[in-house]
Amino acid sequence: MGRNLAKTYDPKSFEDRIYEMWEEHGSFNAEVDRDKKPYCIVMPPPNITGQLHMGHALDQTLQDILIRWRRMQGYSALWLPGSDHASIATEVKVNNALREETGKDKKDIGREAFLERAWKWKEEYGGRITKQCRKLGDSCDWRRERFTMDEGCNKAVTELFIRLYDKGMIYKGNRLVNWCPDCMTSLSDAEVEHEDEHGKYWYFRYPAKDGGEGITVATSRPETMFGDVAIAVSPEDDRYKDLVGKTVILPILNREIPVIADEYPDPDKGTGAVKITPAHDANDFLVGQRHNLEIMSCMNDDATMNELAGKYEGMDRYECRKAWVHDLEEAGFLVKIEELTIPVGKCYRCHNAIEPKLSDQWFVKMEDLAKPAVEAAKSGKLKHVPERFEKIYLNWLNDIHDWCISRQLWWGHRIPAYYCDDCGEIVVSRTMPSACPKCGCTHLHQDEDVLDTWFSSGLWPFSTLGWPDKTPELDYFYPNSVMVTGYDILFFWVIRMVFSGCDAMGEPPFEYVFLHGLVRDEQGRKMSKSLGNGIDPLEVINKVGADALRFMLITGITPGNDTRFIWDRLESSRNFANKLWNASRFTIMNLLDDEGNPLQVATAEKTMLRDEDKWIISRVNEATADITNSLEKFELGLAGQKVYELIWDEYCDWYIELVKARLWSDDEEDKATARFVLQSVLKDLLKLLHPFMPFITEEIWGYLPAESGDSNDDDNLLITSSWPIYDERKIYSESVSRIETAKEIIKAIRNARTEVDAAPSRKLNLIVKTDALKDTVEVISAHIKKIANVVDITVEGTDSETPDGVVSAVFTGGELLIPLADLVDFEAERERLEKEKKRLEGEVARVDKKLSNQGFVAKAPASVVEEEKQKGDKYREMLETVIKRLESMGEASAK
Repeated sequence: MGRNLAKTYDPKSFEDRIYEMWEEHGSFNAEVDRDKKPYCIVMPPPNITGQLHMGHALDQTLQDILIRWRRMQGYSALWLPGSDHASIATEVKVNNALREETGKDKKDIGREAFLERAWKWKEEYGGRITKQCRKLGDSCDWRRERFTMDEGCNKAVTELFIRLYDKGMIYKGNRLVNWCPDCMTSLSDAEVEHEDEHGKYWYFRYPAKDGGEGITVATSRPETMFGDVAIAVSPEDDRYKDLVGKTVILPILNREIPVIADEYPDPDKGTGAVKITPAHDANDFLVGQRHNLEIMSCMNDDATMNELAGKYEGMDRYECRKAWVHDLEEAGFLVKIEELTIPVGKCYRCHNAIEPKLSDQWFVKMEDLAKPAVEAAKSGKLKHVPERFEKIYLNWLNDIHDWCISRQLWWGHRIPAYYCDDCGEIVVSRTMPSACPKCGCTHLHQDEDVLDTWFSSGLWPFSTLGWPDKTPELDYFYPNSVMVTGYDILFFWVIRMVFSGCDAMGEPPFEYVFLHGLVRDEQGRKMSKSLGNGIDPLEVINKVGADALRFMLITGITPGNDTRFIWDRLESSRNFANKLWNASRFTIMNLLDDEGNPLQVATAEKTMLRDEDKWIISRVNEATADITNSLEKFELGLAGQKVYELIWDEYCDWYIELVKARLWSDDEEDKATARFVLQSVLKDLLKLLHPFMPFITEEIWGYLPAESGDSNDDDNLLITSSWPIYDERKIYSESVSRIETAKEIIKAIRNARTEVDAAPSRKLNLIVKTDALKDTVEVISAHIKKIANVVDITVEGTDSETPDGVVSAVFTGGELLIPLADLVDFEAERERLEKEKKRLEGEVARVDKKLSNQGFVAKAPASVVEEEKQKGDKYREMLETVIKRLESMGEASAK
């Protein structure tokens, strides 16, 4: 390393090196330390199905900011990383890869061989994900990395299953479940996404047995009619009272089905009559149970029609629908078709339409489990950020249904249930029983199904800390401090963690759940493969660095709301990094002599602080309180914006300019003070920015000369330095007021120059009309002269006469007057404007001539003609501005 930062900011040259240094120093490691407060975040485990996307980048950046901040505050801050086996998604990926490579699927090679391939997949992609996390700057304690199917997590999953089973809260039953015919497995309610689609309601007539008109029923799924077992009407519906208890005929199939009275049909909806198909609709299933109706399923697991469909057997459900509707119409049973928007349930993984299916599955009774989770939120033990999500959380828990937890897959936690081959007894056990406890048979086999992924990930906040064993880590770091995750998995995961933690540990798994939004593209669309608008975080990091990506993602966001990935904002973040780099390079250059040795720097006790020094110290001190407060409230975007403004506006644009002349003066004592403030303030700024942009801040920190107060830091690394603390003694109100007045006056002068297009190099004379701030202006006049290029300043009272030929600007406490002749070289400017006027008149004439040419207008494309018209309008507008400018100059020069 040289004595100073490189001339050009190049994150590729140091980001990997900095991360390796952190790991070598053990900077991320968190220990059980009773002398420190614990702070723990368990990483929402990314699926091992591929690489990180922009949503992961946002999620992990938010977590890293919190962890780095708390670590600097002196907490034993544990960020525990890991990955999820993602049962359905991974099985599909591995099976597809298997087909592409060998032409076989999992059934062809068998369970053991398939699982061997799945574990190889995990090793490859799980390792890839951890590398990506490192590129992003995640300061995780990698020693504690976990996987949802590692030995410890598997032990925890089995333990909780058995405990819940022993308490009667897990049972096996034959019930209607959500079935994905593509993934070929059951799904929980939370795994079904409901999308509104353009669809149809077909109205079919079910004729009466006695030859009467019968009943007309509407359905959006005609292919399920083969499973119809009744027609239900409201007992209050007078239209159908005479038909209740009688039978109607299922069209074409000629099967008799009864007409029943039930509260389920709405007389005001459709025809008021509903076909009841218990095997294919959850509401119909409940009606069927109330009336003891037969359950008839007309579909196979893959959503093809079975023998109940007669000649349509073997057809895909949608193929059957088309043929069946055609035949019903031909036979005269189709009454009408209605075009409507219909909610369609879809698998959250493959996004294909699910089918309700009657099946033997394992369920968790949710009523008793939900109660402690509800109480946790109501009592304040669990807090939602933002608060509005608590209502959504409670509404879902108060209307929760039993949870189907078995999946017809191979990759996942095998259900710890064993079946006796002789008597059928079910034994739930941690290991394979040696014999059946009922009949003594030694022939038993384990349940083929695996558990829902969310069952195991619901244990993540405590299984990763060693549960069910009573480990020191579990005792120290549980409950976790905060769970940071997207609002889109509030039901999938967050709620399951809460009720699992309440049951297993007796208290909620974390104090806060911090919910963030989705990362969308510039048009506000969700990023997806189908739209081709996904952006790879690693590609962005390769272009602009991890710091710029991190800062772009978190600035401008608010908790719980979506954000957009905007390339211009990314470039702005990189410009900010570049600005900090150059300012730091200037500071370091002025802290070292020509040989690279540290120059004399005043100590905190022996400084002769000037107004500008007190101003920047005070501003940083006040901002420290604001930034810390914003972080406490999880307003990370606001905190980042405050750091940005403090560095860019206050330190780079103002303090460095205010202090430059002192660094080159002959007053050694004053120079030492200036160096002290430059260095100490920059160090505080780097600390405040570090959680957001860790790489560049650590790199700059390494070039700054060490101070006496740095000796307690771990090898003087920024990551382990202490977070700045607000100090009432560092508030210098009078100095702040004077420098803010100077800034306001300088800005007003700059604006005046801009308005008349005057060069910054033109020297000005300034009249300041003020009563209350005469002394202040005298004190700050040196700053105004130097920075605003002012030669002379005259201070007058507000009642003094205003001379002619001046530009006026108002500031808080007075008025500024600048002679117009100081701002503008009238002759040179008039000459320039006359040339511009002549050019624009020529352009207007050229366009008018072109548009008056009928041959051009007739032959040229309409878009070309319109473009010429727009050019003409633009040139006329510019010409008008130039003419007005010339007229105003004439008036001004006359004065």
